[in-house]
Amino acid sequence: MKQNLLPAIRMTIVCIVFFCGLYTVLILAAAQLAPERGNGETVLLNGKVVGYALEGQNFTNDKYFWSRPSAVAYNAAGSGGSNKGPTNPDYLKDVQSRIDTLLAHDRSLKKEDIPSELVTASGSGLDPDLSPVGAHVQVPRIARARGLSEEKVQALVDAHVQKALFGLFGTQRVNVLKLNLDLDAMHP
Repeated sequence: MKQNLLPAIRMTIVCIVFFCGLYTVLILAAAQLAPERGNGETVLLNGKVVGYALEGQNFTNDKYFWSRPSAVAYNAAGSGGSNKGPTNPDYLKDVQSRIDTLLAHDRSLKKEDIPSELVTASGSGLDPDLSPVGAHVQVPRIARARGLSEEKVQALVDAHVQKALFGLFGTQRVNVLKLNLDLDAMHP
């Protein structure tokens, strides 16, 4: 028993030192290299907090870009997905309802042009970003609702496309909250 107990105690001490100390410091150091130094980003408008760049927001007005649907009603305290499989009848009903909503708000949009991200909730329910395609399909609706040219709204979307981190990690994305704030600044 002594020959098993001492190595187990030593291994426990080594794991505690590594995972509670060294690993934590390593992750903190890596976060300092990230944008905003790993602290997230508060979005301000006229000195007032209007949202967080890393947290999805619910936009439903036709004059705004809509975020990806959320299974948790955009509640950051309880992030999570719907846990419904792709053949679940309730899930399929939710997706069809979202498709119908998009088509009702934009008659020029075709069902086959709707990217899946606009009708399916994410795993966290808090995605703050859309792909450039997810933003581009909304341009005609927003241009009509605001009385702007599609080219002007398209240019704003293109200006908000963020590249993959270091050109390697992630995909191109557009932060919906920042895009909508700049849209309001351009044409209130």
